[in-house]
Amino acid sequence: MSVLEITDVSKIFGAVRAVDSFSLNVADGELVCLLGPSGSGKSTLLRMVGGFERPSSGRITIDGEEITHLPPEKRPTGMVFQSHALWTHMNVFKNLAFGLKLRRLPAGEIKDKVEAVLELVGLAGYGTRMTHQLSGGQQQRVALARSLVLEPKILLLDEPFASLDQHLRERLREEVRDIQQRLRITTLFVTHGQDEALALADRIVVMRDGKTEQADRPDVVYREPRTPFVAGFIGTMNLVEGIVSNGVFTRSGFSVPLAAADGPATLAVRPEALELTPSASAGQAKVHRVTDFGTHGLVDLELPDGARLKAMVGHPQMFSNGQSVDLKPTAIAAYRDNALIHRS
Repeated sequence: MSVLEITDVSKIFGAVRAVDSFSLNVADGELVCLLGPSGSGKSTLLRMVGGFERPSSGRITIDGEEITHLPPEKRPTGMVFQSHALWTHMNVFKNLAFGLKLRRLPAGEIKDKVEAVLELVGLAGYGTRMTHQLSGGQQQRVALARSLVLEPKILLLDEPFASLDQHLRERLREEVRDIQQRLRITTLFVTHGQDEALALADRIVVMRDGKTEQADRPDVVYREPRTPFVAGFIGTMNLVEGIVSNGVFTRSGFSVPLAAADGPATLAVRPEALELTPSASAGQAKVHRVTDFGTHGLVDLELPDGARLKAMVGHPQMFSNGQSVDLKPTAIAAYRDNALIHRS
């Protein structure tokens, strides 16, 4: 059952259409990531669900009740912002208790709820700490706890880990996923980080120019991108412009059988799906650089016309700069006019 329904929602700022007739249904307990570059409309959409922006048109419902024009405090949502937005003059307990006091809950119930949620986010015993005494990761846990203590139907996360270092970001996203699954709380998560979306989401919505490019499970978005934009945005992808003629795609001596009508096309192949074979002759490409990561290697390649490709290899020591190699894609997709025309 859909808990959150967004129907034909648009947001216009002057001459800019930040969100354009966007629709999405989010199921009970589902974690959906809105993924896209800066300016794709993902944060604006999230703010409209939270009531911090008013849609120019469209409809938003939660559990069948329309909330399109309700203020934030009247919505069953909790929002965690990129900046922690904590009250620095209050300690941790008071930060969390503030919203509960507005609901006029008894003091004993407030105490129990705050202590329970602090334990949930790994901050038991931190109630008396001032927020400036906490690390960045602890502050973000407090921001999450402040939303969870209100027991919202929808949790909204707006790039909450963006200001944290890589190691802490990875640890916190695992903790957030564990909490979300434990509570089975429906969650809408905004990020521009592909790894974050792939690690966290039940479903990824890739956005571009305020619209949906693709909405699918993470594995489907990665393995079966529907458009060149999605192919290039999710993970590392080689995108090669060329020509299809008589069932063969060709670019500067690099050719691949491709079942599509003659004409221009964009070939997409992942580095891990591009096999390299040392060539005794000129070969299809030359090795430009080899990077050894220990568990695998990444080989930068150059076609005769200067186009660049990347290939992932298990034994990088087999390749060296300037070496001639032949290429064999094991999985490809091809696009024309922003639409998928071939996959194998």
